[in-house]
Amino acid sequence: MSLKIHTTVIQLPQARRMLGLMEILNNLHKYDRHLFARVFRQGERRMVIPLAKALSRSGDGYLHLLLPLLLWQLKLPGFDDFIALLAASLVLERLVYWVLKNSLKRKRPQQAVPGLRSLIVASDQFSFPSGHSSGAFLLATTLVLVYGGPVAAIYLWAGGVALSRVVLGVHFPGDIVAGGLMGSAIALLCAIQLGGF
Repeated sequence: MSLKIHTTVIQLPQARRMLGLMEILNNLHKYDRHLFARVFRQGERRMVIPLAKALSRSGDGYLHLLLPLLLWQLKLPGFDDFIALLAASLVLERLVYWVLKNSLKRKRPQQAVPGLRSLIVASDQFSFPSGHSSGAFLLATTLVLVYGGPVAAIYLWAGGVALSRVVLGVHFPGDIVAGGLMGSAIALLCAIQLGGF
């Protein structure tokens, strides 16, 4: 009986590319941790903490329900388009968010940075991407796509929600950037698929 051993040989150019990519990812991670430390220190200022907590809570998803109710009460034109786009976007965003978060399993700052204590308890175990940031930017993008420029100020709220998550110590800056981009991109893709936007 003969034993065959199969091995995978990585070509030298492939190995160099992989090492280069790993070095880039490592440098991004170092920068992310450095930026996190600078932003998290802002939470040491007593005035910042209550605002950050309020902004973070406002991104818990309640506005995704309350805002449509308000728009329905105001009988604004475009309400049906808004509801269709918001519903489709939220379903896709939650699916993508859950798959990414549970596949990548990036540790939250409190688990990744020795001695760090976050200022709130996160609702789930993993950090990447930020669901609060994704949901906030999805809602903001949906509003802007349906109602146009005047509501663009909602991006200030979405940015505040995202930044609050770093200040409170539950996300790295890269998590909120990825979440914000993901939420906006999903709303845009759903708008294209639904047409008329």
